[in-house]
Amino acid sequence: MARPLSFVRSATARAILASIMALIVILPFMPAINSVRTQGEPATINIHRGTGFRQIVDKLQEAKVIRFRWPLLLTGTIFPELHKIKPGRYTVPLNLSTFSLLQHLHSSPQDEVRLMIPNGIEQRKIAAIVAANLDIDSTAFMATSRDRKLLSSLGIKGETTEGYLFPGTYNFPWASTPREVITFLAGRFRAFYTDSLRQAASKAGMSELQLMTLASIVEAETPVDGEKPAIAGVYLNRLKKNMRLQADPTVQYAIDGDARRLYFKDLEIDSPYNTYRHAGLPPGPICNPGPASIRAVLNPAKSNYLYFVATGQGGHAFSSTLAGHGQNIRRYRAARQGPQ
Repeated sequence: MARPLSFVRSATARAILASIMALIVILPFMPAINSVRTQGEPATINIHRGTGFRQIVDKLQEAKVIRFRWPLLLTGTIFPELHKIKPGRYTVPLNLSTFSLLQHLHSSPQDEVRLMIPNGIEQRKIAAIVAANLDIDSTAFMATSRDRKLLSSLGIKGETTEGYLFPGTYNFPWASTPREVITFLAGRFRAFYTDSLRQAASKAGMSELQLMTLASIVEAETPVDGEKPAIAGVYLNRLKKNMRLQADPTVQYAIDGDARRLYFKDLEIDSPYNTYRHAGLPPGPICNPGPASIRAVLNPAKSNYLYFVATGQGGHAFSSTLAGHGQNIRRYRAARQGPQ
């Protein structure tokens, strides 16, 4: 007995529907069916803060990781928890199924970026380094460095985090926030600044801010670790005698860190950081000193030196009298001019 045509059509429709449903179920797990990159280098995807799921899918297609958008959108509908993809920079392996691709972005740690923060660098330059390598705007970084609540939470008494962004080489997640980077760098300083160093500063009659301010001046004066205790000793001697520090790096800082040659008119600039015009230490650090400069201030060379000047050969010449200082200046000028 022949079956009615309607029954055949119904059975065919059910079979087609069943096939479609089966395909929908297995499609997310079929390897490389929607993958463009089956060989060569893995792709790198940058996902910024605030990027929605559909925008992420668009980025994957633009980066030629996937051929079509709809399999990911469909998989995201079936598994809505995979919509939760944190901001970051991700390396995407080759030949992933649609489900594995979303699972990778959902659960894998984001790529880290290795940054080197040199000794003696100002925080505005640190902001530039961070902005060039992480998903951070330098303006936002500088604004965060002045956030009162953050400064208080970090135990910083100054107006900014200048001086407390501890130099070194560190790994940061690409999507780090300014607050996270600053908190981490300040934390490295706290780890370095042990109880013994804190006690040494107290014994020397210096607050933490005063210590870091003087250490920053020493750092800015010389990259030579061996002569930092002598330079620290000069400045401490001048402070004891109520002499102005007359430190050129503080004037450089007052003119926005411009590394150009200073002129006499620069020494008259009206800034609390101008130690030619104002006695004592400036209001805060002028850069972020490394360990050697901090230790030099706590363990200065014992001397009667009150002056120093560059030798022109990478170091400094020291003197305890103005006459001796004048001689060293003449030697420096002669060294710059070279043999006649």
